[in-house]
Amino acid sequence: MMDVYGLKNCDTCKKATMWLSERGIDYVFHDVREEPLDAKTVDAWLKELGSTTLVNRRSTTWRELALEQKDGAGAVPEAGKLILEHPALMKRPVFDIGRERLVGFTPEIQKVLNKL
Repeated sequence: MMDVYGLKNCDTCKKATMWLSERGIDYVFHDVREEPLDAKTVDAWLKELGSTTLVNRRSTTWRELALEQKDGAGAVPEAGKLILEHPALMKRPVFDIGRERLVGFTPEIQKVLNKL
């Protein structure tokens, strides 16, 4: 069973969870607004994936941040604080498949998930 983290209203998350269900892949979906992530989890993900992968710099939330917040988003502690304050800033979905985390719903990610 995998854990999928995202936002229930996110179109990409909806597509991803529908795709998983169609293939009979078991998952539990966590809406990060309703079930906020803890700092330990976010920091671990940032150390594993990096802020470039985990922070969605194309989002409306990103565009609304102050310049000094954007400048600090490259460092793990600052990026973590931003994600905790603004869950929509996290790229999504995040698939926790136990041994690693996968971010997004690209064809490459789909190939990996299809092998589970």
